[in-house]
Amino acid sequence: MNLRKAFSSLLFKVALAIILGIISSLFFPAWLARVFVTFNSLFGNFLGFFIPVLIFALITPAIAGLGKGAGKWLAITTGVAYGSTVFAGLLGYLASVSLYPTLLAGQTTSEAMDVDKGALTPYFAIEMPAPFGVMTALLLAFTIGVAMTAVRSETLYAGVRDLERVIMRVISAFIIPLLPVFIYGMFLSMGMNGNLTATLSAFAKVLLVAIVMTIVLLMIQYAIAGAIARQNPVTAFKNMLPAYLTALGTSSSAATIPVTYACTKKNGVASTVAGFTVPLCATTHLAGSMLKISLFAFAIMHMNGMPLSPATAFGFILMLGITMVAAPGVPGGAIMAATGLLASMLGFDESQVAIMIAAYIAIDSFGTACNVTGDGAIALVINKLAKGNISRNELDDQISRGEVADVLGDDSDSPEEQIKL
Repeated sequence: MNLRKAFSSLLFKVALAIILGIISSLFFPAWLARVFVTFNSLFGNFLGFFIPVLIFALITPAIAGLGKGAGKWLAITTGVAYGSTVFAGLLGYLASVSLYPTLLAGQTTSEAMDVDKGALTPYFAIEMPAPFGVMTALLLAFTIGVAMTAVRSETLYAGVRDLERVIMRVISAFIIPLLPVFIYGMFLSMGMNGNLTATLSAFAKVLLVAIVMTIVLLMIQYAIAGAIARQNPVTAFKNMLPAYLTALGTSSSAATIPVTYACTKKNGVASTVAGFTVPLCATTHLAGSMLKISLFAFAIMHMNGMPLSPATAFGFILMLGITMVAAPGVPGGAIMAATGLLASMLGFDESQVAIMIAAYIAIDSFGTACNVTGDGAIALVINKLAKGNISRNELDDQISRGEVADVLGDDSDSPEEQIKL
């Protein structure tokens, strides 16, 4: 049963697509390869159309739901989670600036990824202009989401939640199933255009750096949390190992929530605080995902000689931290939500985005494990700050009013229930 689940996972399908794409590039005739290049052109154009809609549809109810809770500790927990996520992005930027000039010296992906200028071109192309830009979607989602917390319109809130469910269904039923085909076509094109070996060799180093950096990030998080909570950070981290290993095996923050809850209580976190922070951070704390995306994105930019100023990197990280709140529970969802920013803020083309998706999913479980284990560090901090000020009655009142349920997306059509790895 577990073997069948593994074969049906997105990770297995993406890995198989990469292998088959490389093998096919050795003998496919150009006319057949162009069929997949045509598909990639159409699918890539659809993603360009769809991503701004996705950002608006998912971020608007997320912001409105957070405001609806309106509790002090809800705001504090969310702020700490966002700060941790942004810190992870900055850590990724510092690591890339320090390591990549030496680690990736003389390596490039430009030739391998330059599909459009090579011999392989689509048979035809269909333009699919987006209804609005990515930045417009972010600003619109933020403006409407915040305004809804003041107006308290139940009708409008129900409407954006319905839109969220519709968009999630498009992701689960259309985009996610076609991702392996898209990645297959991209690696097929890369192989037939040459320089694929150098690209894979370079990214193998980046993948290893990303795995190591997730451990470094957790060490920093628990050092800070231990200092604030006045606990031994090594002991606190060891108590969270069952949650880390569970997330590593399932690649699902949602499936790991019960284990994370038990581990945080073992660290002395009050059950009231653990029951509030763990599910909330599962949807708002994506430090591991942020770290991976920033490391991969800055690696591609370095290998292609694309300029990256500190201001651009910082702006990208701040916006990505907001965007990824929309993506928890979706396999590869964080990178899918990030594609709009990769294109609009960093200038990525569709082949570079395809490399990002493949690399992200390849070590998805390590990012999820980092996210989940970091939730335990945040729970320690909130437990120390609260000092018993979060009463059981207060949380019970919020739950009875549906506020905590709204924040956690607690309904039968939640992303975690729609899509399983």
